[in-house]
Amino acid sequence: MELKANAFAQAATIALEDIQLQTALRRGTHNAYSARLRAMSEVSDADALRQQARAAKLRALRNLPELLERFEANIVQRGATVLWAEDGEACNRLVVEIARQHAVQRVVKSKSMATEEINLNQALEAAGLSVIETDLGEYIVQLDGDSPSHIVMPIMHKTREQVRDLFAEKLGMAPSDDPEQLTAFARQKLREAFLSAEMGITGANFLIAETGTVAIVTNEGNGRMCSSLPPVHVVIAGIEKVIESVADFATLVQLLARSATGQRLTSYVHLMGGAAGPDDPDGPSHMYVILLDNGRSRIRETEYAEALACIRCGACLNACPVYQKVGGHAYGWVYSGPIGAVITPLLEGIANAAPLPYASSLCGACRTACPVAIDIPGMLLRLRADLVAEGEAAPALSAGIAAWARAMATPLLYELGGAAARLATRAMASANGQVRHLPIPLLGNWTQNRDFPPFAPKSFRQLWRERQCES
Repeated sequence: MELKANAFAQAATIALEDIQLQTALRRGTHNAYSARLRAMSEVSDADALRQQARAAKLRALRNLPELLERFEANIVQRGATVLWAEDGEACNRLVVEIARQHAVQRVVKSKSMATEEINLNQALEAAGLSVIETDLGEYIVQLDGDSPSHIVMPIMHKTREQVRDLFAEKLGMAPSDDPEQLTAFARQKLREAFLSAEMGITGANFLIAETGTVAIVTNEGNGRMCSSLPPVHVVIAGIEKVIESVADFATLVQLLARSATGQRLTSYVHLMGGAAGPDDPDGPSHMYVILLDNGRSRIRETEYAEALACIRCGACLNACPVYQKVGGHAYGWVYSGPIGAVITPLLEGIANAAPLPYASSLCGACRTACPVAIDIPGMLLRLRADLVAEGEAAPALSAGIAAWARAMATPLLYELGGAAARLATRAMASANGQVRHLPIPLLGNWTQNRDFPPFAPKSFRQLWRERQCES
């Protein structure tokens, strides 16, 4: 996916003016947020469970090299091949080589953010392979030449009517608004793809070092189909997906389901530990696990290492007032919402995603919703500081902050500025006492959609001095 994070402001403006998108976002985020609250209310001590999950992920990050080696040793014993990819280009090259080695022409994929991150589909298609996404949302996005707008719900930005029209245009389906008919039609098409594919590609929700097991959770069963029907199964997982034990998995998986979809547990939980043996009735003849770094080792050595604890549930997106209004595409890359505003600058370079750390009100709703209590607001603040330190902050913002600092350090300037602001806003006030428009570039944007209250007749400093005189 092409990086367009620096166009956030323009993309957000377009999103805010899209009435159909606003309807879809309002419904989608509200339903997901409410479902999470209901699911978490069933847990007797949700905060204790979150802290237990957080401890498991942070412990895994501290011991990452050792756990990755243990995972590799255990899964190799059961017939899998483990490969290591330093970056996206290396990973794509490995997958193409595997496909050629096994004479693969048709590939089916389950939903994977890591493969979106490295543009795997484009690399496979450039190598002459047919690639079909099998998660229903991802399949719809692929048909439309679109990109996912949510970590868990790829088509949150689309309405049922848009899907109806897409199926009629691309697949020749008789127009229908019935979700069951739309789903059944897509299922028939995907079954054909499953049965003809020579390779299945999946991501991984967790890699369990203790047992050498790949864990995938889905609600559609497509992960199971991709990993068991084709003779070749390739897992692509970021190195941060490794955890220590089955006990840690048991903790994390119940929080993942509750946070992502409001379920106690997803419909399907797949635990895969290697290629099929000679006595196994089904399963892939060949299993490959590609461990993708792509900047993760570098992040692990910084103050932002906590960002790697993310379990990709999407809860922070549903809770974020900014995401609720602009959706995922405005963020300009694979990862959107609050966690995307952290991860994208870290993976792609802060200069290439400079607006994202500012795409937040710092209200803390993301941290409250996160199942592993990642301090997203704190990291966004640190990224803002990094932007200023590297000279990447917006010139108008830097100038404004510098002027404010000068005024705050000079009592006379502060008093004169306050007096001027009081006079100006009172002069511009409308009949209702509010300022309807400020003829200043930055503040003028604020008053396009809201009123600005005039400054109080007296400043706090004046009132305080008067109070001291009276006493």
